[in-house]
Amino acid sequence: MAAQALSRSPGDLGRRLDERADADEKRIGDVFLDEKAIAQRVAELGAEITQDYLGQDLLLISILRGALFFMADLARAIEIPVEIDFLAISSYTEEHGEMGTKAIRFLKDLDQPVRDRNILVVEDMIDSGLTLHYIMRSLNLRRPRSLEVCTLFDRPYRRLVDIDVRYRGFEVPDDFLVGYGFDFRQSFRNLPYVAYLRLGPDQPTLF
Repeated sequence: MAAQALSRSPGDLGRRLDERADADEKRIGDVFLDEKAIAQRVAELGAEITQDYLGQDLLLISILRGALFFMADLARAIEIPVEIDFLAISSYTEEHGEMGTKAIRFLKDLDQPVRDRNILVVEDMIDSGLTLHYIMRSLNLRRPRSLEVCTLFDRPYRRLVDIDVRYRGFEVPDDFLVGYGFDFRQSFRNLPYVAYLRLGPDQPTLF
C-alpha cells in the first residue's frame, strides 16, 4: 500500500503544480508595460546616467528583492564602469501600515564603505517614500560624495515625505502590478513584462 501511494505521488504533485500554474495564469490581467517599452526606457536611463557620471566612479545600490531585475538591466545599459551592492530591509508592506507602528530595519547592510563615493540608489517603486527616506538618511550619514535615486516606477501622489528622484522610469497608477521583479506573495517576479493583477475568488483587495 505504501509503495502504491509513493508511486502515485509524483503524478499527484505534477497535477497540483499544473493546477497552481493555471490558477496563477488566470490572475494575470492586461499588460501594463511590455518588454520592448521597458527595455527602451531602461536604455534611455542608462544613457542619461552614463552622461552624468562620465569620468567618475559610480556605485549602484539595489534594494532587495524587487529591484533586482531592474538593477541588472540598468547596470548593463550604463556604459561606464560601475560597482554593485545590495541592501535588504524588513518588509515592503511596512510602507502601507500606520506610521509609527512598525520600525524599518536593515536585514542586510552594504558589503563596502560608501564614504567619498558617488552612490545611485536603484529602486523598483517609490510610494510614500518612508522606507527610502530612512535608507537615504542612513546612507547620508556615511558621507558619500553624492547620493541620488533612480526608480523604475514612481507614485508621487502617494508621497508622505520629500524624495528627490533624479532618474524616473515611469509614473504609474495606484494599481497592483506584477512582473519584472514585482510580486504577489512571491509569485510572478519572473514575468518579462509588467501586468495588472486580478483579484482572486473571495478576495476583496490586493493590498
